[in-house]
Amino acid sequence: MREMEFKLERKELLDEVKPGVHFDVKEYKIANSYYYVMGRSYAMSANFSVLDRLKSGEGTVKEISDTPKGYFVTMEFDE
Repeated sequence: MREMEFKLERKELLDEVKPGVHFDVKEYKIANSYYYVMGRSYAMSANFSVLDRLKSGEGTVKEISDTPKGYFVTMEFDE
């Protein structure tokens, strides 16, 4: 099981993004790294190196954290 954190910028999306909800994840390539977008552009991950690429294209929301820097969504992936 792998966990990955995504930054959620829009508070109004919290109605749709809840623990236990399943989302597809899209991979995008930039220079020498990759980043991931959750669902229909709900949240975005940090950049990952080629060795740390995500192998699964879908995952489940584990938890949502409300921090001073914003909302962070932790997702679980079967890898």
